Amino acid sequence: MSSYKELLKQREALEQQIKDARQREIAQAVAQVRGLVAEFGLTAKDVFSSGKARSGATHAKVAAKYRNPATGDTWTGRGKPPKWIQGQDRAKFVIG
Repeated sequence: MSSYKELLKQREALEQQIKDARQREIAQAVAQVRGLVAEFGLTAKDVFSSGKARSGATHAKVAAKYRNPATGDTWTGRGKPPKWIQGQDRAKFVIG
């Protein structure tokens, strides 16, 4: 059986091996990425574009839930209710 001190030395050796392997693999990954950037002429904007710019385009349009039979106006049921439905029973305006 290994003693406590021997086990600690083994752990230190393992941690150093892990650190070395990580640094080596990071260097390989960086080299691969740099090669791809050069090959395709990518810019930082291409690779690291802001998620905010894309998030607006991904919102799906919400289907209308209510319709004004007199005018044909619709409302999704979200946000402030339009004047034609305020103070009324919404059940009669539900789109079937």
